[in-house]
Amino acid sequence: MELQPAVKKETGNIALGTGIGVLIMFVIFFVLHMVLPKDLPFGYSVPFDYKVILGGIGGFIVAVVNFLWMAITVQKVTSMEDEKLARQVMGASYRNRILMHILWGILAFVLPVFNAAAGIVPLIIPSWYIKLRGIFSAGKGG
Repeated sequence: MELQPAVKKETGNIALGTGIGVLIMFVIFFVLHMVLPKDLPFGYSVPFDYKVILGGIGGFIVAVVNFLWMAITVQKVTSMEDEKLARQVMGASYRNRILMHILWGILAFVLPVFNAAAGIVPLIIPSWYIKLRGIFSAGKGG
């Protein structure tokens, strides 16, 4: 099965939007790291190190792969004649993508090379990006 041009274009848009969101997240981590005092109560601090960068990169990859997987599934399902089978395929894809998110979340929390917050935040960036794109293009007819 060959990817439709719309799937390629939208996956590229999501990758761009998610990448910009991750860069903004890095800036926020950096600013908070520089501004907040190092002796916050309860030992809290905002790090900015390689763990933040690796967490952000890992979260970016999972977020984009999730969108691509969903788009491929939708492309596949739209060509199916059997509605029951199409629902099963879509449901299985959803469950597997959620499982991928859970697995990544566990890895981001457990493995010491990742900052958990920086690994989880990119997973919500695509939905924010899609909503913002919808808001800004609402009056433009597309």
